[in-house]
Amino acid sequence: MNSGYHIPVMLCECMEALAIKPEGTYVDVTFGGGGHSRELLKRLGAKGRLYAFDQDPDALENAIVDERFVLINQNFRFLKNNLRLYGVKEVDGILADLGVSSHQIDDAQRGFSTRFDAELDMRMDKTGALDAREVLSSYPEAELHRIFGMYGELHNARSLAKIIVTARIMRPIHTVGELKEAVKKAVPRGKEHKYYAQLFQALRIEVNKELDALQEFLQQTVSVLKPGGRLVVMSYHSLEDRLVKNFMAKGKFKGEVDKDFYGNTIKPFSVIGRKAITATAGEVLRNSRARSAKLRVAEKM
Repeated sequence: MNSGYHIPVMLCECMEALAIKPEGTYVDVTFGGGGHSRELLKRLGAKGRLYAFDQDPDALENAIVDERFVLINQNFRFLKNNLRLYGVKEVDGILADLGVSSHQIDDAQRGFSTRFDAELDMRMDKTGALDAREVLSSYPEAELHRIFGMYGELHNARSLAKIIVTARIMRPIHTVGELKEAVKKAVPRGKEHKYYAQLFQALRIEVNKELDALQEFLQQTVSVLKPGGRLVVMSYHSLEDRLVKNFMAKGKFKGEVDKDFYGNTIKPFSVIGRKAITATAGEVLRNSRARSAKLRVAEKM
């Protein structure tokens, strides 16, 4: 494994939350550098099985050589069908770490980071047709306003969209530097780092359709998990965390909990713990990415 690929966040907490059975079958839907998967395999016996997913071809270089392990080069939105291909109908636990890997951020050519003047790409799956350049060059002003406001939670999303549409008439916006130059008038002084992080988050979510994929994945966990199986999800921003929290509590993303004819609640999961688990102060000092992580756990009823 490339040790610099990604430092797994809340490793011990994730393993404890999964309540691992040595002979059980588990899924790590965000393999990345394989840190969580390696630890999970240490806790499995000879008959245990681990299936991992990652849509990024770079992650395949970290594949674990172990007869109990299978790495599937697919987005986790295709969880159920891919498991069926391996004859797996139900599993004992599912782990998802929704953060962008350190490797992706540190690779200048991927265009995820504001630190490098690279081409604006941001595709987690390099074979995808849509990249950040296409979003910035072709999306109508109203659509840009929507993604900046909804996915980036930028207060001046409307004016930002107008600035970009005006700027792209004069010259293309294809690189990080060109984007920063185009929008510099919209960036609050003294808050540049946070603003660009929110802008890049909005573009990345749109390019990869991350929230759509997350919802599709969560809905499939209901039929994939065995009764008593654990769903363990770690998110890094409020948009993801809200979806995860609502789904675990209600079995749906909006509205009230469904009830049967007698008024009994109908929901697929029992939430474990009153609040989301967060990283210790010591871990945050060692790995700053852990600062914003929220870990939620639920058990299939």
